[in-house]
Amino acid sequence: MIAKEIRQAFLDFFAEKGHTIVPSAPIVVKNDPTLMFTNAGMNQFKDIFLGEAPAKAPRVADTQRCLRVSGKHNDLEEVGIDTYHHTMFEMLGNWSFGDYFKKEAIDWSWELLTKVYGLDKDRLYVTYFEGDSKEGLEKDTETLNLWKQYVADDHILPGNKKDNFWEMGETGPCGPCSEIHFDSRPDNERAEVDGATLVNADHDQVIEIWNNVFMQFNRVKDGSLHPLPAKHVDTGMGFERLVRVLQGKSSNYDTDVFQGMIQFIAEKSGKKYNSAAKPGDADWNDAVAMRVMADHIRAISFAIADGQLPASNKAGYVIRRILRRAVRYSYQTLGFKEPFFNELVPLLAEQFKGVFDELYSQKDFVQKVIKEEEVAFLRTLSVGIRRFENYFIEDGGVSVADYSGELNDFISDRWDYSVDRSNNKVAGAFAFELSDTYGFPIDLTELMAREKGFSVNIEDYNTALQEQKTRSRAATAIDTGDWIQLKDDDSVEFTGYDETETVAHIIKYRKVTAKGKKQYQLVLDKTPFYAESGGQVGDTGELVFPDGDIVHITDTKKENGLIVHFTDTLPKNPEDALTAIVDAERRGSIEGNHSATHLLHAAMKQVLGTHVNQKGSLVNGEYLRFDFSHFSKVTDEEIAQIEIIVNQKVRENIPLKEERSVEYNIAITSGVTALFGEKYGDYVRVITFDDDFSKELCGGTHVKATGQIGFFKIIAESAVAAGVRRIEAITGIAAQNYINDQNKLVHQLKELLKNPKDIAKSVESLLDENTRLKKEIEKSVLEKASGLKTELAAKAENINGINFIAQRVALPNADAVKSLAYQIKDIVDNLYLVLATEIDGKPGLTVMVSENLVKEKGLNAGNIIRDLAKEIQGGGGGQPFFATAGGKDASGLDRALEKARTVIGG
Repeated sequence: MIAKEIRQAFLDFFAEKGHTIVPSAPIVVKNDPTLMFTNAGMNQFKDIFLGEAPAKAPRVADTQRCLRVSGKHNDLEEVGIDTYHHTMFEMLGNWSFGDYFKKEAIDWSWELLTKVYGLDKDRLYVTYFEGDSKEGLEKDTETLNLWKQYVADDHILPGNKKDNFWEMGETGPCGPCSEIHFDSRPDNERAEVDGATLVNADHDQVIEIWNNVFMQFNRVKDGSLHPLPAKHVDTGMGFERLVRVLQGKSSNYDTDVFQGMIQFIAEKSGKKYNSAAKPGDADWNDAVAMRVMADHIRAISFAIADGQLPASNKAGYVIRRILRRAVRYSYQTLGFKEPFFNELVPLLAEQFKGVFDELYSQKDFVQKVIKEEEVAFLRTLSVGIRRFENYFIEDGGVSVADYSGELNDFISDRWDYSVDRSNNKVAGAFAFELSDTYGFPIDLTELMAREKGFSVNIEDYNTALQEQKTRSRAATAIDTGDWIQLKDDDSVEFTGYDETETVAHIIKYRKVTAKGKKQYQLVLDKTPFYAESGGQVGDTGELVFPDGDIVHITDTKKENGLIVHFTDTLPKNPEDALTAIVDAERRGSIEGNHSATHLLHAAMKQVLGTHVNQKGSLVNGEYLRFDFSHFSKVTDEEIAQIEIIVNQKVRENIPLKEERSVEYNIAITSGVTALFGEKYGDYVRVITFDDDFSKELCGGTHVKATGQIGFFKIIAESAVAAGVRRIEAITGIAAQNYINDQNKLVHQLKELLKNPKDIAKSVESLLDENTRLKKEIEKSVLEKASGLKTELAAKAENINGINFIAQRVALPNADAVKSLAYQIKDIVDNLYLVLATEIDGKPGLTVMVSENLVKEKGLNAGNIIRDLAKEIQGGGGGQPFFATAGGKDASGLDRALEKARTVIGG
């Protein structure tokens, strides 16, 4: 069976067992603060397991694309090295929400594997939970006995809590699980070593292929377990592993899931792929590189198709990191010096056509984004390599202090930054800077160091990395308490499309502490508050109680489909009925901006082309931000044309046409615009402003007619990422105030320029005059520096054959100081010069050393400046003959000058 047939056989089997087949959720998670990416098949059903949403069907099955590269599920460094780890993988799953339980799950697992797929029963091993006395959990004898009807006793193995008790997180639904493992070793090896001893032992040929999780407990904040009111089944089978087993391969990468891409890479690189290569073999590195590229293109492509662009933080950083790992292998191992990785996208899109069509429909966009990222990273590699070479040439003189800010503060007082030539080590701080600032892989730094006969001080590197991670975790740590339940009914009704005020009750609440600030989260049985979603910010407002108590709602968000209201205080009597009141004025501004976003999207398709698709948005009460796919700057003429179209639609006062429960397939075939990366249900809400102009799927709130928008004005256009541009715009009162402010500014400018007929020409004349005056000032400064040259040279003090000068000088900028230092060097031999300055209140030091003193006396300006800079609470660096430093404490300048003398024994 080929991969597509294997996948379809799974779905068909469970459809016959009464399961509803549901589509994969996007790989990028929204509305769940605990996850960046879908890392398990159950993620899209979390709200059902948590009891926060009803199940639409009691039995479902699917294939879910998952990504595991961060947190506790981090397989990234294993990918390409072994035979079965991946960044993106498909998880085949069947689910029961309070319907069937252990018997059916086990019966059907065995039937599918042995009868439909025809796997050798003797190669299958199953596990069950052995119990845990510390948790008060008994052995799962029910699962054990169910397996005994199919499997020999020596193929049924007990498993501990780590392997056979599945938990969603520190709290939440959990339960025992039963894994199914397959032994794919040849018969002679199986005869020598019992497969049972290799289960869960990280053997690359005895692998887990399926896990049946039986959710029957809920873990609360204090760690205790409570039975769930309904028992659920959550199963997951690794698709790539299943294909490998069914196709009789010893590696996932040898199946048709990966071989098309691997062979394409091999052909283009002129190298042969050897799947049997082992570490130390001549072609081992080539094989790893090809596997890495074939794997990583999947994760990156689907993440981009689902709306997550490579970026410098959060989920975008993870995607960029994966991409750069692949490009580094492409560049370093396979010799691709020009962008090549992106060429895998069309192959991948074709492979998943008919399975995940969202990639096929966006393949051109995805390929362009990846290519731009490749170009940028290849440039980064070049810069990093050059910086590495300079680091050696200048003997550690290039300092992290050259890069002001947090990184400098983080490293400068902790680790040595220079080359340790006594032990042939590159400073860990330098390796960390290459990685943190430039995205330069640590293993490439180690490779380049080895080529020079050096190693990296990996202990310091790891310490720096770990400290950074610790700080990052501390900054984002959230302590969430258990829900305090006030009402048994967890159903929530959203009324905000029709009203901004309603009577309600609190269902439950909990305390949350983040960054030392205590907040509370409330869930109401009925709410007009819109929860942040689809780019629209959450509502704010008040909860008013009969006793006069008022609780201010500071934000509203969704968590696993649940509407959660944020407040700094709890009501005195949380059980009482309340009136939930949305800040209607703020909501009105948000709605104006949101509806304008729809008009903007439609107008851009007219002006720029139908390729324009929304790639992100932010809609709040002040402005709107709209990210869209486009590969060139939007010109002033195009912006003007877009504004004309939008404002024309505003003046037409088009009434809102809202359809709340339209079947998804009917909506799509009607020509509605849907956004990639959004998870839509069976029924959707359609927002229309003129059937022939704007028709989109949207869950947000909107104006009743476009005239309420008032006026639309674009205030900025910029690049966000490769192939993605951003427009920022304002509407209503904000737009009116903007126009008035601009008009006022023009009048003020006219008055300042004495009301000229041509403002532009007058401003141009002023700029020309300013440029001329600047040049005259620069000339005057340089002349002053030249005058100081002779005066300072006369103060040279000979100490041990070195002409030492240490003086404070008053010059207006760093360029003048540098010029003075070089002029003194030209007229004073054997020079060791230290100049102290205070420019705009900031202390600075400059060190100049004659080249012959660097060689003969071992003086190094870079090393000296780092020591002197401590006196002014700063850091610095440079070359052996010239270095500079900046600091925070000007009172230390005189101490630094005195300290400079001690360097040469004065």
